[in-house]
Amino acid sequence: MDYLAATANKKYLMYISQNYSYAILRPLQREILARGGEVRWFLEGNEVNPDFLHKEEQRLMSLSEVKEWLPDIVYLPGNVVPNFIPGKKVKVFHGFNSGKRVNNGLDNHFKIRDCFDLYCTQGPSTTATFLELAQQHGYFQVKETGWPTLDPYFSEIENNPYKNPDDNRKTLLICSTFSKRLSLAPKLYEQIKAYSEQGKWRILVQFHPKMPSELVEQYKALQNDNLTFVETDNVLPLLQAADAMLCDTSSILLMFILQRKPVVTFCNQTPGEHLIDVTDVDNLTEAIDYAFTQPAELMAKIEHFCQQLHPYHDGLSSQRVLAASNELLLSNPALKPKPRNFIRNLKMRKKLNYWRW
Repeated sequence: MDYLAATANKKYLMYISQNYSYAILRPLQREILARGGEVRWFLEGNEVNPDFLHKEEQRLMSLSEVKEWLPDIVYLPGNVVPNFIPGKKVKVFHGFNSGKRVNNGLDNHFKIRDCFDLYCTQGPSTTATFLELAQQHGYFQVKETGWPTLDPYFSEIENNPYKNPDDNRKTLLICSTFSKRLSLAPKLYEQIKAYSEQGKWRILVQFHPKMPSELVEQYKALQNDNLTFVETDNVLPLLQAADAMLCDTSSILLMFILQRKPVVTFCNQTPGEHLIDVTDVDNLTEAIDYAFTQPAELMAKIEHFCQQLHPYHDGLSSQRVLAASNELLLSNPALKPKPRNFIRNLKMRKKLNYWRW
């Protein structure tokens, strides 16, 4: 059966709670609309800005409207979704597994929260574990599809606003997670300030949206002809504009390295041969200069790593996710019922202030 063709006249809900989710789900929306399906957006909480919706995108304003609309499929980059929302729940992930969130020995990337019917994994490095978990739990399926977010990533973005063809300096992108323990932002502020004054490189800075506001303001104050601070809901053009990255343990480094470009990390929690990890600030400049040379040995290690992380370069991951979702919906596989998880769903009702049954 052609499961892509089955999209026509079906309803797909994009359930988001963070601004970065727009860019994650829009490639998928494009494929759905091109095949005659309907798309609506539901924005949960106050950390997602409705102003980022495009004028042609349709929003459902309440959970009552969601239930009345009766979606067939619900897509989530996030971790939890109420069980009282209709439709099959499909997890598409909000980033790669960076290994930074470990609780009692368990990597949170693989934490099963009893919410999803299908996990669409990004590559071999995570698929195997999720397949084991699917066999163990019995109430969800797993399909390796690649990540829809990256579909536009493997073609050059026209009129990239973060490129400057008149500046022949190397471009360094600096990204950081928000965790005080892991973030490079407070630890390397003086060094980055010095770089902004030296002008050796063109520097772009972008932080996780949960970064403390006082740090954001400190870095904004550094802006000059050498350093630009960027706030955006779509990081793909930003990643394409840089020649190398300086990061910590943020999962955005994994998106960047898929371009086969080097990453220098500061005190990374899971350093590997594909990264240039630095633990002493005195070695930072040398490491960045080394990254810009793209040495053959390092590039070979990056290539091997990328094949395990996300081997798909065809820009068709959204089609694979959509086909897998429709197959789940239409084939109705013999899965166990999901755990009811009364406590989590009671918390969700309280959070969303929704008490209709």
